[in-house]
Amino acid sequence: MPRARPTAPGIPDEEIGRLVALLRDADSAELKLSVPAADLRATATALELDPLDAQIRHVFFFDTPELALDGHGLVVRARRSQKRGDDTVVKLRPVVPSELPDRVRQTPGFKVEVDAMPGRFVCSGSMTRELPATAVRDVVSGAKPMRKLFSKEQRAFFDEHAPDGIGLGDLALLGPIFVLKLKSSPAGFPRKLVSELWLYPDGSHILELSTKCKPDEAFDVAAESRAFLTERGVSLDGDQETKTRAALDFFARRLAAI
Repeated sequence: MPRARPTAPGIPDEEIGRLVALLRDADSAELKLSVPAADLRATATALELDPLDAQIRHVFFFDTPELALDGHGLVVRARRSQKRGDDTVVKLRPVVPSELPDRVRQTPGFKVEVDAMPGRFVCSGSMTRELPATAVRDVVSGAKPMRKLFSKEQRAFFDEHAPDGIGLGDLALLGPIFVLKLKSSPAGFPRKLVSELWLYPDGSHILELSTKCKPDEAFDVAAESRAFLTERGVSLDGDQETKTRAALDFFARRLAAI
């Protein structure tokens, strides 16, 4: 029998070939779903999510007030996590994995991941650095310069892709965002499900559900996840606003108003 044709919910047929090619060269895949705010309580109940089991996080972004980095596909982020060390990431998206230099692909802490959500997908390359638990707080408080958060490799990656004339020292602090992250294993779902509730200073929020898998499992896991969430009554039709996009837009508006 001929092999079944890959399908991805909401992604146009003409894009499937490109998605398959990106997955072939990626290190991992993450399937994401943003839940409409009106459905947050019902979703938490359906998935038996208990906020008291969640890890508290503080997330900070760095960009210019005009979001010049965002316009070049560059994301610079720092994060504090309860009872864990801090970390920073310099991320570029979109990327084509096969076009990345070997020296970048082989850098410790660098990974290529395909993020997919209903209707769209993006491939990103990110360079991460693990830090002591006080590192981000020291920089945010002004006790240490921001560049101390980033490794030599991260700074080189930033310089290669940042807009001309913009260095790390030129960036504004955007944040923090208060985040609750919960890993669970819901009955009937044979994988880890991650729920992140991002709480923005204006009272708005985004609940994102996600699960990670190997690139060659992405289509099967997408179908499996869709079936599970549909059976639990979780809406798959809401606007897919990303956490980072909402954070950057919020703080850019705040800076413009000063």
